[in-house]
Amino acid sequence: MNPEKVIFAFFILLALTLNFGFFLGEMDNPDHHNAYELFAAIVVSLIATVMKLGERTHIGAVLLASSLVADLQLLAAAVVWGVAVHVADVGLTPAVMASIVSLSGGALLANIVSTVVVLIETSRFRR
Repeated sequence: MNPEKVIFAFFILLALTLNFGFFLGEMDNPDHHNAYELFAAIVVSLIATVMKLGERTHIGAVLLASSLVADLQLLAAAVVWGVAVHVADVGLTPAVMASIVSLSGGALLANIVSTVVVLIETSRFRR
């Protein structure tokens, strides 16, 4: 067992599960989506992206691209949340919350792609 690959897979799966945890719930209900969970999803997704920077294979490029998409979507969700609450003083209306959850849903899809690519790469591994 390679500890480096274990840590790599750990962060990819953690990014996926945190993102899923935030995405789960009624789309327009702010009580179902925790800001700290979104923050944790962003931090873990950024760590996973940094870990993918060293890959020089084609699969590594796909992993990096999917991770960058997830980062962008999660950061956009955080920006929408921050602007709605602190800048525009609109608050977390159902429309704003639906936009935030939609953006995290896009990140969730990118994290699923990343996880599937890692699983495919792992299944191709020969001893």
